[in-house]
Amino acid sequence: MNKFLEKTLSAAGGLFIGFVNGFFGSGGGMLCVPLLEKVLKEPTKTAHATAILVILPISIASAVMYILNGSFDLFPALTVSGGVLAGGVAGAFLLKILPAKIVGLIFALSMIGVGVKLIFF
Repeated sequence: MNKFLEKTLSAAGGLFIGFVNGFFGSGGGMLCVPLLEKVLKEPTKTAHATAILVILPISIASAVMYILNGSFDLFPALTVSGGVLAGGVAGAFLLKILPAKIVGLIFALSMIGVGVKLIFF
């Protein structure tokens, strides 16, 4: 793939990922990983780690907009934050030690599970 097409697809993908994350409040990382792997040819573990870093500023910007629009409740945010932090550390640790094929399988099964939930529940 030539560099211009690669950059164009990356920018368009980034725009779409930002929109999805801002609109739904999540989901950008699920789209970012395949973009990084398939378009930019990043290794699986690098794609997952990069997606987490890419989603951080999107999540902050989205959170600011939700707070400014009054769509924020402090109590659930505080009660969930501890689990999110612990889960993030555990996930990052597992990403480092698990083989790339297992990481890809877990990611694929997660995406399938979310898709089934969205369709049927």
